[in-house]
Amino acid sequence: MSDLLLQTRDARGVVTLTLNDAPRFNALGSAMLQALQDALDEIAQDASVRVVVLAANGKAFCAGHNLKDMAAQPQLAYYQTLFAQCSRMMLSIAKLPVPVIARVHGMATAAGCQLVAQCDLAVASTQASFATSGINYGLFCATPSVPLVRNVPFKQAMEMLLTGDFIDAATAQAQGLVNRAVAPEALDIHVEQLVQSIVQKPATAVRMGKALLYRQREMGLEAAYVLAGETMACNMMDADAQEGAQAFAQKRSPSWRS
Repeated sequence: MSDLLLQTRDARGVVTLTLNDAPRFNALGSAMLQALQDALDEIAQDASVRVVVLAANGKAFCAGHNLKDMAAQPQLAYYQTLFAQCSRMMLSIAKLPVPVIARVHGMATAAGCQLVAQCDLAVASTQASFATSGINYGLFCATPSVPLVRNVPFKQAMEMLLTGDFIDAATAQAQGLVNRAVAPEALDIHVEQLVQSIVQKPATAVRMGKALLYRQREMGLEAAYVLAGETMACNMMDADAQEGAQAFAQKRSPSWRS
């Protein structure tokens, strides 16, 4: 594991990935992207992982790509490789079988804001702020716009992308970019509440549910219903779903196997 990314794991199968490049505001350079990619690829193959928490050290959560690095290499091939590497990592979050929760304690800008939007859930400190600020430097935040418009209403996303202006955590919550905006001292408490609620649920249902949500979101209504029906039918064949139905009928708490 790179020093740029710290990894811990608890007995429940909760993995915490911590961006650890505070001097560069946890910028998503090629090395950081590779460290994240390696960690996500490893987690994807580990059936015992239940939840991933994405956190960061330093003042900022993530400042996105480092414009100094990008200005130093004015080559189309370099830019294409960098953005393709970033997009692959973002897609890996969506494809990961388990939920990913962003723990946002500070500023998240450009591709850093994209990273928050791409996570399945996000809890933000009221000290956090969000912007797709590339436009201020002549670069429309095209790749950050992909998850942003899938989180935030279109006109609000357009305003962020065209102005580069910051929004605070309360606004981010109201617009759907984050689930909760909480006092800094309560940030870990609220992250843990989400984690604990998820790990108490059957692992198979959580994994099938996440995969379904991402697939059906890109489909037309009829196709989405077909996929959802197939998913529910397969889910019901799982031992935990059968146990849940029996527990409901018998008016008792279920005893999950996974």
